[in-house]
Amino acid sequence: LRVSARAVYSKYSIEPASPIDFGAMLKGTKKTQTVVLENKGMLNFKFCIQQAPKDASALASQSSKQEESAPSATRCSTGRKSSSSKEGLLNLGMFTVSPCSGSLGPCGQQKITVECLAGQEGTCEEQFYIDITGR
Repeated sequence: LRVSARAVYSKYSIEPASPIDFGAMLKGTKKTQTVVLENKGMLNFKFCIQQAPKDASALASQSSKQEESAPSATRCSTGRKSSSSKEGLLNLGMFTVSPCSGSLGPCGQQKITVECLAGQEGTCEEQFYIDITGR
């Protein structure tokens, strides 16, 4: 009786790299950008997008050392703060991220939409991270 196994881990890529910059926008206008999450491994994986903790810079430095998650930053010119998640959407101030969870098979891709609706005058910056199971 012969038994064999092969140990692997999740491999992925995220394009474009952080940050996502919407630039200057007219109040009341909307812009959309797309982030592509790609499964480059041999296993299915699940992902979940969440708002970064208040001390996001600490999360980013910890993540890069441990390769536990992929932080992304979003910016555009306006300013309002609130976050909520419902029905596959993550609202971060004037930014909306969708879908905020899902699963990808080997060689699969998921387009993640980041939308900015310019509200109040000023600069707005929020951070979120993409948590990938089994990374």
